Amino acid sequence: GEWQTTDESNTLRRTFSESVVFPYPKNPVKVVLYARNWDGIMEPQMEHQVDPANYFIKKDRRLVYPSFDVYLSGVSIEKVDIVILPDGYTTDEMGLFVSDCKKFADGLFQFAPYDKNKDKFNIRGVWAPSKESGNDIPADGVWKSTVLNTSFYTFDSERYCMTYDDKSVRDLAANAPYDQIYILVNNKKYGGGAIYNYYNVSVNSNEKSAKIFIHELGHGFAGLADEYFDSSTSYNDFYNLAIEPWEPNITTLVDFGSKWQNQVKKQTPIPTPDLEEFYMKTGTFEGGGYVAKGMYRPRHDCLMKTFKGDAFCPVCEEAIQEMIDFYSAPETK
Repeated sequence: GEWQTTDESNTLRRTFSESVVFPYPKNPVKVVLYARNWDGIMEPQMEHQVDPANYFIKKDRRLVYPSFDVYLSGVSIEKVDIVILPDGYTTDEMGLFVSDCKKFADGLFQFAPYDKNKDKFNIRGVWAPSKESGNDIPADGVWKSTVLNTSFYTFDSERYCMTYDDKSVRDLAANAPYDQIYILVNNKKYGGGAIYNYYNVSVNSNEKSAKIFIHELGHGFAGLADEYFDSSTSYNDFYNLAIEPWEPNITTLVDFGSKWQNQVKKQTPIPTPDLEEFYMKTGTFEGGGYVAKGMYRPRHDCLMKTFKGDAFCPVCEEAIQEMIDFYSAPETK
C-alpha cells in the first residue's frame, strides 16, 4: 500500500515479498488476506488453502543463530516479547550489538508509558553477524553485504531505512519468541522506519537514535501515524480526507467521537488554534499524517511529530498502553 502512493508506482509495476504469521494449523484452513480500499473498507485480496499435510510445505529453518536475553520479566504468553535483530554488525562487532541491545532496552523504559510497564516486557537479541559493517546507502554508492539487507533511500527517501528481504527478517526473528521485531542497524547516519505489526528499524549510533527507536516503535507496535506534515516524503495522497483514518492519533473530524474527543475539555476550541496558550492542551491541531490541511493531531507537539520534546502526547500514550495490555493480558483457559 505504501509504495502505491509514490511517484514510481505511476510508471512501474513491482512486487514485494510479505508474510503472514499465525499458529501452524492442525487441520486444513483457508487464509484470506484483506486490504483497506480508498474508502477505508476492508476488501478481500486473495485467499489460499493451507493443508498441514501438504508435503510441499518446508519445515526446515534458515538463518539459525543463538539468541540471548536482554531483559526478561516472565513467560512469553503473558508479556510483550521484542526480538532485536542486528544488521551490519560484523563478528568483531557483536559485542557492540549486545551493548546496544542493553542501551536501547534501558532507553525504552525511560519513556512513558513504557516506564510504568517494565514488568510486562521481555526483550531478546539474536547473535547474527554480517559479512560487512554498516549497510547500503545507494546515493553514496555504498553497498554492504549484511544479514538483513537494510538500505537507506527506501522509496527514494534518504532517511527511510528499511529492507525488502522479508524472508530473512522472519527467519532470523524465528530464533526467539516475539510479538515485535526490531532491527538495529550499525550506522550513525540518521534513519529508520517501521510498519505496523511487521517490523521496526533504527540506526544505533546517531545522536538522535534513542528517539528514533521510540518513535519507530510507536508505528510498529501501536499503529501510530506520523504527526508531521511539513517535511518531504515520497507519498502522494496518502489519506482520504473524506473518511476517518484508522490510526488512533490523527483525525479528519469526520468521526472524531471514535478518537480522542472525550479527552478534549469543553473550553478547548475544535479545531484548536496552534497558539502557545493551547500547546499543553489536548485538542485538534491542524496538520498531521503528511497532510497540512484537513488532518488533525492531538497536541502541538509529540514524539510522533518532532524530537524537540521527550514525551508522547496523552492520546499516543493511551494507544501504546492499550497494546501493552493486549499482549500482556493473563492467559484465560
